[in-house]
Amino acid sequence: MLPNFQSCEASDPVSNVILITMDGLRWQELFGGLDETMLGDKENGTQDPKELNRRFAAETSEERRVHLMPFFWNVIAKQGVVIGDQEDDSHIYVSNGINFSYPGYSEILCGFPDPLIDSNSKINNRNVTILEWLNQEGRYPGKVAVFSSWNVFPWIINTERSGVPTNAGWMPLADPKHPSPELEQLDALASEIPHYWAEVRYDIFTFAGAQHYLQARKPKVLYVSLGETDDWAHSKRYDLYLDSAKRNDDYIRRLWETAQSMPEYHDRTALVITTDHGRGDDRISWRSHGQDIEGSDRIWAAVLSPTVDSASEVAGQFTQSQIAATIAKLLGQDYNADVENAGVPLPVKWH
Repeated sequence: MLPNFQSCEASDPVSNVILITMDGLRWQELFGGLDETMLGDKENGTQDPKELNRRFAAETSEERRVHLMPFFWNVIAKQGVVIGDQEDDSHIYVSNGINFSYPGYSEILCGFPDPLIDSNSKINNRNVTILEWLNQEGRYPGKVAVFSSWNVFPWIINTERSGVPTNAGWMPLADPKHPSPELEQLDALASEIPHYWAEVRYDIFTFAGAQHYLQARKPKVLYVSLGETDDWAHSKRYDLYLDSAKRNDDYIRRLWETAQSMPEYHDRTALVITTDHGRGDDRISWRSHGQDIEGSDRIWAAVLSPTVDSASEVAGQFTQSQIAATIAKLLGQDYNADVENAGVPLPVKWH
C-alpha cells in the first residue's frame, strides 16, 4: 500500500516516526547490489555461487540493487531521499572515528560522538538519546519503544534511566501484561532453535515483535534495529549477508504497509533508515570494520516522509550525527535547542 502524501498539509509535521537500522550494511550493496568480486572461491563462505548469481546478478548496478532490496528502491528511493552513494558525490560519514556498533548507535541516537564510548561493553550510556528526549513529559511519554536484535541495546538506550521499553537480543517477546498467543508461540520457537550468536537473535523475531507492538500499542516513535547483516559478514558468509539484507527489505515493507493500513499512521508517518557503520572495501576487509579498516566510516541514510521533497539535492557531505535532529524535525521538534552539540538536521528539502 503506497501512501497518498498529497493529503498531508505541507506545513504540518508528521505525527509518528519509524527508525530502522540495518547493522553494518555496506553502501556498496545498498547502491550496487551483488558485488561479483566476492564470488569465485570459498573465502567468503558462499555455498552456491551460481545460485547466488542467478538470484542477484544483473548487467547494471541499478538492476542488481533492485533484485536485492526491491522495496527500498521501488518505493523509498522514489518517494523519499537516499544519501550515501559515493559514486554520485553523495557522502555520509561516521564521525566518532572508531566505526563500530555502540559508538555508532550512540552517535545516531544522541546526535554527537562521545569519545568515552569506545567499546561494545554493556555500560549504560551517559548521554540522553533522541528516544529518551522524546519520551520525556511534554513530548511523547510512554509512546516510544525499541526492538533490537542485539542484546546491548538496553545499555545504549539506558533503559533504567530513560524509561524507554527496549526488547533486545533473545529476550522474550510476549508481555505478561498484554497476552499474545502469537508472541508466545514465537518465544517457544526461539527457545528451541539453535542460537547461532549468543548476543544477537534472528531478525525475524525482532521484526515480528516490533510489528505486533506497532499494531497493539501504537507508539509515536518506534525504533527497530536489525542485526544479521553485520553478523553474517563477520561470519564470512557473503551469501547469507545478502539474504539477510533482502529479508530486511521485506520486513521494512511489511512494517511500512502495516503502518499505512492504520488510521493513526496513514499519511502521518515518516520512515528513517540508516546503519551504524560501514565495512571494508575489498574481498577480505569487507568482513570487518573499525578505525583501522579503510572505508568503514562510510554509511548511508534514507528518509521517507510526506514533509520531505523526494527531489531533494543529496550531493555533498553529511554525518551520522545529523540523524537525531532530523528525527526531531520530522516531528516538529527542535532537538538542537536543547542539545547544542548535536548535528543539525540533514539539509533535505522540506515541504
